[in-house]
Amino acid sequence: MTGILGHPLFHLGLIIRLTCMGLLIPSAVQQWYGPFFLQSVTAPSLDPWTSYLAMGGDPRAFPYGYAMWFLFLPLTFLGHAAGLAIAHSYGMTLLLVDIGMLLALKRLIEGNDHLLLKVYWLSPVVLFATYWLGLNDLIPILLLIIGILELRDGPPQWAGVFMALAVSAKLSMILAVPFVLIYLHQNKRLKTSFLPFVLPLTVAMAALQLPYLHSPGGRAMLLGNPELLKIYDLAISFGGGLQIYILPLTYLLVLFTVWRVRRMSFELLLFLLGVAFLLVLLLTPASPGWFMWVIPFLVLYQAKSGQMTIALVAGFSLLYVGLSGILAPTPIFTFNSWLPALRAMDWPQPAAYVLSLWQTLLFAAGVILAVRMLQEGVHSNEYFRLSRRPFIIGIAGDSGVGKDTLASSLVGLFGQHSVVHVSGDDYHLWDRRKPMWQVMTHLNPHANDLSRFAQDIISLANGHPALARHYDHRTGVMSKPALVQSNDFIVVSGLHALYLPILRSLYDLKIFIDMDEGLRRQLKLNRDVRQRGHHRSHVLATIERREADAEKYIHPQAGEADLVISIRPTHPDHVGEVDGHSKLRLSVLARQGMYYEDLLRVLIGVCGLHVEVAQERPSGEIELSIEGEVEAEDMAFAAGKLMPQLKELLDTIPQWYSGMRGLTQLIVLTHVTQSLRARLI
Repeated sequence: MTGILGHPLFHLGLIIRLTCMGLLIPSAVQQWYGPFFLQSVTAPSLDPWTSYLAMGGDPRAFPYGYAMWFLFLPLTFLGHAAGLAIAHSYGMTLLLVDIGMLLALKRLIEGNDHLLLKVYWLSPVVLFATYWLGLNDLIPILLLIIGILELRDGPPQWAGVFMALAVSAKLSMILAVPFVLIYLHQNKRLKTSFLPFVLPLTVAMAALQLPYLHSPGGRAMLLGNPELLKIYDLAISFGGGLQIYILPLTYLLVLFTVWRVRRMSFELLLFLLGVAFLLVLLLTPASPGWFMWVIPFLVLYQAKSGQMTIALVAGFSLLYVGLSGILAPTPIFTFNSWLPALRAMDWPQPAAYVLSLWQTLLFAAGVILAVRMLQEGVHSNEYFRLSRRPFIIGIAGDSGVGKDTLASSLVGLFGQHSVVHVSGDDYHLWDRRKPMWQVMTHLNPHANDLSRFAQDIISLANGHPALARHYDHRTGVMSKPALVQSNDFIVVSGLHALYLPILRSLYDLKIFIDMDEGLRRQLKLNRDVRQRGHHRSHVLATIERREADAEKYIHPQAGEADLVISIRPTHPDHVGEVDGHSKLRLSVLARQGMYYEDLLRVLIGVCGLHVEVAQERPSGEIELSIEGEVEAEDMAFAAGKLMPQLKELLDTIPQWYSGMRGLTQLIVLTHVTQSLRARLI
């Protein structure tokens, strides 16, 4: 944090702010806020609104709740005790809040301090609204941003508390709460945070708002605030004296649209909040301070976009400053001799049509920003791409090579709540009690109900449930059919997962697992004898009987895979004991092509693995050979370095594995990311 506070641009912005605070007394401070806080420090009361009105104060002075009042009190009391003017104490509070917003945005946008200082710290909107006009809208939006950051980084309870503080500081912040509730409810990985967020939010709002609304002065200031009625200014006559109010209608339509998005990322949530607040500005005769509500979201948007966006926001800001500078009251200069000629001049007021044209340009710039924010937020969002259709992974391979192990590993990463696993074993035409079990092996496609297999996966891919049985390997018996619901990720594993063309066309990622035959036999023995309760001699006989079908039906599926994962012992003559603790080498053939340079750097530099590019073909196919030991923590760190944007697709606490299993998780994830990006091409 000290880095950004020591930057020359920070010093420049600080000088501008201190100069404004020293030379100007904004009209709002002189007319409203100053007298209100002077009353608060000279005649302290827990109901400052009623006390102020009882002394003949202006009912427009402070239509805000306890959170806003409490934030101003410390420096107001200290400043008053030290003999400082209320305006200076007020300004110092806003300056500290301003610095707090800068640091909060640094948490939100990491690694680009220079841009952050340019687009926020030197923002014309921030400087004009806060220091020229003296408006305090920076406080509620900072509390809201802190709440959103706590939603991402901290306990959801604190997020609820800070959002309640934001609503207390300014009632308009309640517009953001439904978006956050939808975000938590629609994201399966975050559903456990829903109640821990809602309960503190409700309790804190009740604790802050009920005493405020119980205050006669508080109610009078809030309900008598003319700003509250602006939401009804834009309306369409419905006849019979009835009207349709455009802003509430638009807000409800936006909320409904957001609800229809099955999952949204944290970044998309921020963009949608920015669009919602922009709509308020565009569809009402907005107070100049309201423009502060969109600033954090515009800062994020500029950080994610290019120079064109920065220029567009700059134009929007200058249009705002120009129009508000004409319409808003001029501050008082603390030095009577300062620029006397400027103050004495009788500046002509622009004609109404000029101001209307100016407002039209501001409106147009705001609409363009809202549309571009929405487009970029949606189209850069992995969750949105996932919400339109489940991501389907097909995993094929011979018996005992680790298909279900990989499927289980992926469930551990994405979370049980987000994955449905379909096993091809559940579609055997007969179980071990049937005579045909001894006649035809299940490696033969005709021994499986592949038609039903395909139908069920098609149903799940379309978001519909499927009625499927489950094959119990221990008993050899099929269960009764049960309803299987679709999910964000559909993992299909089986001997024939890549056999049918119609299934291959459904998959976003096709994987084939190959294994050294000696190692496969050893691991299959270990699984079937120890886990499934079969006799060793029976397992060996089954392996021999299935060999021909494996060559005929299973191995050719490798040619259809996007990703072929081959597991080999490092030393073929030391396969190891039955527990499978031999050192292994992983060979990866990627037919889709992948950005393997970054992967190589992470595997070698972070994980300390030995990696060779065995083959790189002009077609884009890449073959890697990887050896070495790696821990689960290294895999998690490597994934964060390679794919930081994938974090929200994973479970809240993803289950990473050590060794080849964890390495396979990482490689599959790189391909999941690549395939998600390809959905927009």
